[in-house]
Amino acid sequence: MKTQVKALVVGGGAVGTSIAYHLAKAGWDDVTLLERDELTSGSTWHAAGLLPYFNMSYATTHIHDYSIRFYKTLEEETGLNAGFAVVGNLRMAQTQARMDEYMLYASTAETCGVPYQWMTPDEIKAKWPLIRTDDLKGALYHNTDGYINPADVTMAMAKGARQRGVMIERKWQADAFHWTGTHWEVTATKMGEKGGNLVSTDEQIVIAAEHVVTASGNHAQRTALMLGIKIPAIPVEHQFIVMDQDPELVKFRSEGNVEHPVVRDADAQSYVREERGGWILGIYEKHAPARFEYGVPDSFRADLFQLDLERIEDQYMAMNHRIPSCEDCGLKDDFNGPICYTPDGNPLVGPAPGLTNMWLAEGFSFGITAAGGTGYYLAQMMVEGEAEIDMASLDPKRYGSWMTTEYAARKNEEAYEHVYILHHPDEERPACRPLRTSPAYDRQAARGAQFGQVNGWERPNYFAPEGFSDHNARSFRRGGWWQYAVDEAKAIREGVGLIDATAFTKHRISGPGATAFLDWFTTNKLPKVGRINLTYALTAAGTTRTEYTIVRIAEDDFYLVSAGAWHAYDQDYLYKAIMEKEPEFGRINEQDVTTQWGVFAIAGPKSRDLLNALVKDADPATVLSNKRFPWLSYRDIELGMCPVRAIRVAYTGELGWELHHPIEMQNYLFDQLEKAGEKHGMKLVGARAQNWLRQEKSYRAFGTELGRDATPLEADLPRFVDLNKDFHGKAKLEEIGVRSKCVTLLMDGPEDADPWGREALYNGDRRVGRLTSGGYSVAFGKSIGMGYVTPDLAVAGTKLQVKMFDRLWPAEVVEDSPYDPTNARIRVDG
Repeated sequence: MKTQVKALVVGGGAVGTSIAYHLAKAGWDDVTLLERDELTSGSTWHAAGLLPYFNMSYATTHIHDYSIRFYKTLEEETGLNAGFAVVGNLRMAQTQARMDEYMLYASTAETCGVPYQWMTPDEIKAKWPLIRTDDLKGALYHNTDGYINPADVTMAMAKGARQRGVMIERKWQADAFHWTGTHWEVTATKMGEKGGNLVSTDEQIVIAAEHVVTASGNHAQRTALMLGIKIPAIPVEHQFIVMDQDPELVKFRSEGNVEHPVVRDADAQSYVREERGGWILGIYEKHAPARFEYGVPDSFRADLFQLDLERIEDQYMAMNHRIPSCEDCGLKDDFNGPICYTPDGNPLVGPAPGLTNMWLAEGFSFGITAAGGTGYYLAQMMVEGEAEIDMASLDPKRYGSWMTTEYAARKNEEAYEHVYILHHPDEERPACRPLRTSPAYDRQAARGAQFGQVNGWERPNYFAPEGFSDHNARSFRRGGWWQYAVDEAKAIREGVGLIDATAFTKHRISGPGATAFLDWFTTNKLPKVGRINLTYALTAAGTTRTEYTIVRIAEDDFYLVSAGAWHAYDQDYLYKAIMEKEPEFGRINEQDVTTQWGVFAIAGPKSRDLLNALVKDADPATVLSNKRFPWLSYRDIELGMCPVRAIRVAYTGELGWELHHPIEMQNYLFDQLEKAGEKHGMKLVGARAQNWLRQEKSYRAFGTELGRDATPLEADLPRFVDLNKDFHGKAKLEEIGVRSKCVTLLMDGPEDADPWGREALYNGDRRVGRLTSGGYSVAFGKSIGMGYVTPDLAVAGTKLQVKMFDRLWPAEVVEDSPYDPTNARIRVDG
């Protein structure tokens, strides 16, 4: 075995073999894969092998699409049949809400070039008469996917990897990882058989690897322990049963009819496919338990759990209803095995937190579907520095150090049972909440706050009357909460509102090297002392990695504010950059102060009047004036007895201030603001109204308009990029140019719906872009959105169409900041 390699892949399931294959295909000719047992001996061996396109995530849809196309090429390359049955996938809907879900997904699928078609109940019945359709609304049909043999496709990828020079070593377990400062030293132990168990032998070697990728499947907790990090990938039991032959099915196929597609009855939480004249029924039921929270026992190999028929009785009866001919079929075989999950159901793919050249590919609940694409895009990240799609939504650092084993296990159980729950865009899942709360949480809850969760933090989405049910208000159209958000948005446009923004990520960067470092790390000029700037940190590929508001407190002392949802993601990138550049620039102090400071945003034309009633100053009449406190500046002020770092900026596009305050004084400040606000009709405002308002000002948001698949120039933000200085990623940014461009659009859509930011954009019958944000504009009285189109169409007045509910609706590109384009309202003096 080689003891010095470019890349070492740990794990020989479908995901690991795909990564090894694609690294070799991308040009790395010194790759080794270690498997502690036999290839496919983890979750791969008992996977059902379904290949569903369906996913609401833009990145995951691309991953699935690549896998499905890639698997069809393996036999020609390797000579091994991957066992791909391209029978299609039929997603049936029993309700209009389910059809609305499919229509939203379908528009997302179009943005990724994924083919689909609609089928009526009569069309389904005519083609597959064994399916009962009288209670269906319709179905979404993908005719290019189906199912595959997990072992066969893994072996085909393994052979392809070997043909490209990859060394695959079985019965070797990675037992320790040590970073030397230049490479990883991985201690591997030879495994042997004893009494049917896999046991360690005395034979060990140390492999030196420049890069390591872990794809350890159900053993992710063991991997996390060895690396000293947290990986919220914990398996959940998944059951499926194989039934005896169905005489009606045998007869149907003997008459020359094609195989049924994978039949998904989402409203019955199950899927069905043919299996040798019978059926396989797979279920995503409630109360499936997490397993192996602290690691897989040594005695558990290619093993299964006891079937729990009582837990899946309802789904079994629903199958008999959907395919009546199977009612008398006996049970042939059953499977109840561990399938890895994460709290949001998406895998963890990308750099490990705090570690150099350590890559994770963990937590795959749909591992066979995702394996091919994960290998392809992760190889791009490792070899080229970045993938062609934005992989941030799958980044392992979307969960911070606050995440615990108990949280991961319970949320993973919830993610499992939500596989077939209606995926409303306004969905908020209840498990493990509340967990992270600001001091004013109880006060806001008492006033009707309906909370969402951001990075574990509870944050008001909107405020509603007592007895209101957020769960019942959800919809793919305008939900029951919509009017409350409208009223909140109007309050900020016409009066004054308070938004709790405590979840913001906050760092303090100081020291002799701080100024030179931040000047290199970000694209914009650094602000002068007492001023603020909006700026961007780039990837090595020149695309947007993080958006920062930088407040300059002193010459070498900076306060950085970034998105609350991306705390660990931003902190890790910042920390690693500091470690790299500190020898060059001098000492740089990095302090995470996120939980030390609370933040209230006060915004609206009456915001100055409200704050004037509280501010304590030798000359209170002028302290908030343009002369003493201009736009885009910061001042230390006192509001009653609370010291406040006030920043004159408003994400809503109105006169306003962010009030950064000591977290322990938050309730005092909240009470003072609320009391002073009574005179001005101050309204508590949630994130949904804020999201609409920022689109009226064309303010880009990280994770939607801003991400690793576009540069700040493509986001049309050249004013925040100083090309006269050198900064990280500059050469690549200039090399890329502008492939597509961010625009704001006003739309005349359905009377009962607004876009969500996932929809395709058309110019006639040609797809020309996609929305990244959407909502309702109170200023214009119609739908609003932001998105990317080809540069030639990024011109105000361009008429386009947006795809919503399987129809094209008029959309028009407007000038940036269509509301108050001169910023007169933000700059108003007083």
